[in-house]
Amino acid sequence: MSARRKERAEGEILSEEEDRRSVEDEDFEEVMKEVASSTAARKKTAPSKQNIIPHIPEVVDDFLRNFLRRAGLTRTLNSFEAEWYGPAQKLLTGSLTMAGTGVFFIPDALTHRQLLLSELETVHRETDQLRQEVLVSGDSLVRMQRERDFHWLQYRRVAENKNRLIEDFKQLKKHLQSYEPALRQLDDKYQAALRQKMLISLQKDRIQNTTEERLNQEKVSKERSTKRSNSGDKSSSKSSIRHTGHQEDTDFPVYSCPLSSHLAQVNFEKLKSPSSFSLSCTIRAHELPISCIDLHPQQQILASASDDCSWRLWALPANGEKVAQMVLTGEGHSDWLSGCSFHPDGVKLATTSGDTTVRLWDLSHGCCVLTLSGHSQPTWGCSFHSCGHFLASCSADKTAKLWDLNSQRCRLTLRRHTASVNSVCFLSFSNLLLTCSADRTLAMWDARLGVCTATFHGHQHPCNHTTFSLAGNAIASCDSRGIIKLWDIRKPALAAATVDTGPLAANQVAFSPSGKMLAVASSDAVVRVVEVDSCMVSCLSGYSDAVQSVSFDHKGESVMSAGSDGVINIWS
Repeated sequence: MSARRKERAEGEILSEEEDRRSVEDEDFEEVMKEVASSTAARKKTAPSKQNIIPHIPEVVDDFLRNFLRRAGLTRTLNSFEAEWYGPAQKLLTGSLTMAGTGVFFIPDALTHRQLLLSELETVHRETDQLRQEVLVSGDSLVRMQRERDFHWLQYRRVAENKNRLIEDFKQLKKHLQSYEPALRQLDDKYQAALRQKMLISLQKDRIQNTTEERLNQEKVSKERSTKRSNSGDKSSSKSSIRHTGHQEDTDFPVYSCPLSSHLAQVNFEKLKSPSSFSLSCTIRAHELPISCIDLHPQQQILASASDDCSWRLWALPANGEKVAQMVLTGEGHSDWLSGCSFHPDGVKLATTSGDTTVRLWDLSHGCCVLTLSGHSQPTWGCSFHSCGHFLASCSADKTAKLWDLNSQRCRLTLRRHTASVNSVCFLSFSNLLLTCSADRTLAMWDARLGVCTATFHGHQHPCNHTTFSLAGNAIASCDSRGIIKLWDIRKPALAAATVDTGPLAANQVAFSPSGKMLAVASSDAVVRVVEVDSCMVSCLSGYSDAVQSVSFDHKGESVMSAGSDGVINIWS
């Protein structure tokens, strides 16, 4: 009986425990369902990139732990804690889900706090770094603002100075324009006064000459009355005239015969093709560039002027010879030589130089006999009058001067060009003088009166050189663009022909004695020969640098040229 009661009691206890366990299991299942549903809801609402749920209900953890402790399920409690906190530790290292289940493990408050503290430290560290960068950027900004203000002040100051200079320039330009009419008027008055002065001086010279002639005639008559010989009387009268007139100005000769009578005595060359010229002789004349060459009026002697401040005379080869000999050399200028010209008698040589002087050399003694000073800037060239008593020179000071070699003074200063006068040339057996200038014009002068008789316009670039033909009916000129122009002396308004040898400069031109050919010294290291009638051009090559000067021989059978490489070539 007691055993049955005991079994019944144990059965009731077991039934009660089973009932209680069933109730607790139902409660646990409900709690897990609620946790799973809340976890799924949080998973849906949480952003995809958020791997950790920051807020968890701690009641679930306590409930499960207390429930297992009350039930005496110690091993179950230990297994629960091991399984509960094990995935939480894995969650700290990045493992969030169980393999194959997809269930998220929720950390407790301590783990969440540690995560927040680590994030807070990271934020503080980044904040400090950003604060330092902001301070550095602030200092840089302040410094750049100061530099900007400084440069802005400088810009304003420069802009004010620029505007002030522009205003001053405009005022000076207006002031200059207001002076231009007065300057033109003064220039016209000066030219008129100069012409009047020249006329007065010419009349005075004529009166003095007539007075001297009368005195000489009276003296001759007295000497004849003393019964001297006629020849002695004539020689003494001539010597006395020459003695009394040595320091006086020389009168310009009056040419009564036309130029054709002088040309009739010249044997012109037979017209040949320019392409028939070939290099026959080469002379290594100077080490530095040669600026000009000139041929002796009677002999085969060539003068050369160079940048080495010296001039030299060369005996040209003849009778099949190919070697030239240096005859004479002279030094005396203090700067480079720019030009040379033989006296008509062939005994003297005139040279021009960068030292602003013109020197006259006696070739028989090999020394300088006269220095003409009057130009204020370098002299570029010179030319003798056919009578030999006058020498014309041109200079960078925009003037050309006419020197009387007997009185050793400047007779005329020709002012018309507005830029450097680069060339001057006398027409043979006449008083006409031709100049060309960097102002792109040519001017023809009457040397007796100092009056400009014609002006030639047509060049678009500075003129480098100009020359007359021997017949005097044609003029050739060249400019810095390589343009050659041929002019009819009777029609200065329009060029008769134009030849383009550019784009480099043409430095000098020279007519052949017949006037049928024209030689051109070009800066492209080529000598060009132009047929005047057909304007056909032939090239003679043989230089390594620019050709500066060119000339024909007396018969027109050879062309002589000199270049910047210090070499003289003869083309026959």
